[in-house]
Amino acid sequence: MRCSWPQLGGSILLSLTLSVQAAVLYVDVNSAAPAPPYTNWSTAATNIQDAVDAADPGDLVLVTNGLYQTGGAVIDESNRVAVTKPLTIQSVNGPAATTIMGSRGNIRLDIPYVRCVFLTNGAALAGFTLTNGSVFSESAEGGGGVCGAYSYPFPPTALVSNCVLTGNSATTEGGGAYGVALNNCILTGNTASTGGGASTCILNNCMMSGNTANGEGPISPADGYGGGAYLCNMNNCLITGNSASVAGGGVCIGTLNNCTIVSNTAPAGGGVCPVSMPAPQAVALTNCIVFDNSATNGPNYRAGPVFSYCCTTPLPSGGIGNFTNAPLFVNEAGGDFHLQTNSPCINAGNNAYAPGPTDLDGNPRIVGGTVDMGAYEFQFPTSVISYQWLQYYGLPTDGSADYADTDGDGMNNWQEWIAGTNPTNAASALRMLSATGTGSGVMVSWTSVTNRSYSLERATNLGASPAFFLLGSNIAGLAGATTFTDTNAVGAAPRFYRVLVEQ
Repeated sequence: MRCSWPQLGGSILLSLTLSVQAAVLYVDVNSAAPAPPYTNWSTAATNIQDAVDAADPGDLVLVTNGLYQTGGAVIDESNRVAVTKPLTIQSVNGPAATTIMGSRGNIRLDIPYVRCVFLTNGAALAGFTLTNGSVFSESAEGGGGVCGAYSYPFPPTALVSNCVLTGNSATTEGGGAYGVALNNCILTGNTASTGGGASTCILNNCMMSGNTANGEGPISPADGYGGGAYLCNMNNCLITGNSASVAGGGVCIGTLNNCTIVSNTAPAGGGVCPVSMPAPQAVALTNCIVFDNSATNGPNYRAGPVFSYCCTTPLPSGGIGNFTNAPLFVNEAGGDFHLQTNSPCINAGNNAYAPGPTDLDGNPRIVGGTVDMGAYEFQFPTSVISYQWLQYYGLPTDGSADYADTDGDGMNNWQEWIAGTNPTNAASALRMLSATGTGSGVMVSWTSVTNRSYSLERATNLGASPAFFLLGSNIAGLAGATTFTDTNAVGAAPRFYRVLVEQ
């Protein structure tokens, strides 16, 4: 199912290409003399829908301070604002000063259900509080706060930015939002059968708290899943204090990078949880912190999520770069999830999955050379090595050990960290072992570990530029030693080999 508007019959016989400068239309709830086409403050519309209806694709609807709780249109459901053309609606002074209010319906009291905003593909909404919106119909998708005209394939193209979505509800999915991309938004106190905060969305630099998946919708295998989010891709997000009546108190199904998921609750998978309906739907997490969540079955996660470079407990059975050390937040009880100066999560992530140049605070995302885990990047690291790795081997995190050769094996500690070897054991180091001629070429061996991949290069003249050429890449490391046969090494000639670590 998806939000949509009725299909019209007939044919389009003429196609026009126009070049028209975008117009600005104005909205002021206290306007004394509203008059179409609302092109200045003195004739501003008193409700947003009037200006939207008068606008052309590409126009800007500018809204000044106030509570907007009248007007609207029916698109799939009743909406306080329904945008069926690609234009932008923007507040003058942000969500603290500008609110769009829907209606929390009640059938017995004959109170209508009204969603806050519907956005077509390519439309944008910026700088509002969306509250009290609701969707009741089980035949439609949710998004009590905002719903996009989303249809597969992912991703949705309706954009919501710098908004607060609070106190909205949906009988089905996405109490706060459904089928939109959300940037720099706060979602709090929203409820739905599935995906209390958001469902089928992309969330970048967002905060989710106090949302609930209550499982009270139509009979569905997904009811009661994903208190914070369901079927969402999330980057640089804080997900805390959400709950689900079945599973996935924080998140159920999705892809998460650099997220902090703490203090969520559910009977199963308090932090994150996959679900099978009917095929297994996964949760993939990279550079995330999933800690101190609550559930009878799997407090932080129920079996199934794929973790890589994450801080969680118990240690996941698969994936690489994971550990169970406490993340050491500045003040978890007080809701401050920034990292302490000695947090093992500093420099412990994978740069390839760092989602953009800034963290949830808007600060630089990679400061010490390697991305931190979680939504917040520690801004003053003293070492360029993973703090967790240094702490595991009893080495200081103040930078003094970074380029020291602690075990005297010819590799400094930074090199040992990159290679995945033991900096306190001289027998553990990345070394070439042998290059042996065979009937099929030259068999090259080197010391290796199982959680690294390698590239092998060859040169025949060290004075040439470049001297080395790639023989093979993405060679999976084996425990103890890895071997690669150079089948192109024929005839008598000098040959030089070198091995490189791929992270």
